[in-house]
Amino acid sequence: MRVLFMGTPEFAVPPLEKLVKGQWPVVAVYTQPDKPGGRGRSIIMSPVKMAALGFGLPVVQPGSLKEREAVEKLASFQPDVVVVAAFGQILPQTVLDIPRYGCLNIHPSMLPKYRGASPVAAAILSGDEVTGVTIMLMDRGLDTGPILAQEKMAISPQDTTGSLSGKLSHMAAQMLPGLLQRWTAGEITPKPQNETEATYSAAIKKEDGEIDWELSAVKIWRRVRAFQPWPGAYTSWEGKRLEIIEAVALPGKGEHRLGQAVVLNREEAVFGVSTGNGILGVIKVQLQGKRAMPAVDFLRGQRRLIGAVLPN
Repeated sequence: MRVLFMGTPEFAVPPLEKLVKGQWPVVAVYTQPDKPGGRGRSIIMSPVKMAALGFGLPVVQPGSLKEREAVEKLASFQPDVVVVAAFGQILPQTVLDIPRYGCLNIHPSMLPKYRGASPVAAAILSGDEVTGVTIMLMDRGLDTGPILAQEKMAISPQDTTGSLSGKLSHMAAQMLPGLLQRWTAGEITPKPQNETEATYSAAIKKEDGEIDWELSAVKIWRRVRAFQPWPGAYTSWEGKRLEIIEAVALPGKGEHRLGQAVVLNREEAVFGVSTGNGILGVIKVQLQGKRAMPAVDFLRGQRRLIGAVLPN
């Protein structure tokens, strides 16, 4: 059973590791090309590339899989199955047709809910209590292929996109070996998705993180969690970006101006911000150019924040 793996971010690393440590013959790993990043704009390898190199696996980084040469290169590995986890490119039909057992995609939602680019953030933004992992047989559509396996996971009120993605990644890794064994043995019948239940999650943009204080405290709290670690939920204070890393939604009576910072008599949130409905209690923040810190420490050096109105 020759397995070809495709993935790019940290989410894809545990499934790859599970295959390798389970002695599945991974013949090659495909990942996105290296990109400049960081303050020095040095070239950064994807987490999957670093993991693959650590295992001594061949790594291929095509800019596109639409060119004939790229398709021929992939076919030369003679994969029986292709496993995809957040690779970052849509696979053309010429690639989907290569492996005899097809291309299997790991998607962090209960499909057909939250197809698309940001399903974990979408679940948090919607206030869902449950999400999960779907492994499906890929077709030409965007996360539209028939379902091979699904498992559910509860969403904790403390979960961020970062923490929940990590949990779902490890769940997927546990699901994968058994799924491959059953699928290749002909023991699984693919289940078509119900198109009437389909929803989509758009890619998150940097500007999505800017806080609108007219929203309710609950909605802003969800955005704080959904946009952590990127792009962060942020406002500004004295001309600098102020990111709210951790928060809590509290009831409020509307006696303060929208966006006004107020003192709170709470151990975890010493100050909050008035919203369209309720108070957003601030637990952890990071001012541009400074380290992240608990709100109590931040307030010691920024006493003039209390009573100020943050931009909307």
